[in-house]
Amino acid sequence: VQLQASGGGLVQAGGSLRLSCAASGRTFSSYAYAMGWFRQVPGKERDFVADISGSGRTTSYGDSVKGRFTISRDNAKNTVYLQMNNLKPEDTAVYYCTSRRATMANFDSWGQGTLVTVSS
Repeated sequence: VQLQASGGGLVQAGGSLRLSCAASGRTFSSYAYAMGWFRQVPGKERDFVADISGSGRTTSYGDSVKGRFTISRDNAKNTVYLQMNNLKPEDTAVYYCTSRRATMANFDSWGQGTLVTVSS
């Protein structure tokens, strides 16, 4: 599975951004794969942001983004989105898209990351 993330950039605190992640690959079938987003600040561990089931019916979020971020997917386009609202400087990080087969416990395919910078 190949994952291509996009949509990062510089935004002021309180602003919004939408990240996209396009999935591809010979074995990739949208409904069979859960997808998610993690983020990482240099020198720190990669943190969970959100994930979504293959059908899109089930989502979960990290505590720090609940109520501000929304994950969604368009299986016809093999694409997952992360709508980020009311951004804060502490949201500044490299955001990584990830996927796993629905039957697997751990995410095992990762995109290249897209940088989000929130200025105060």
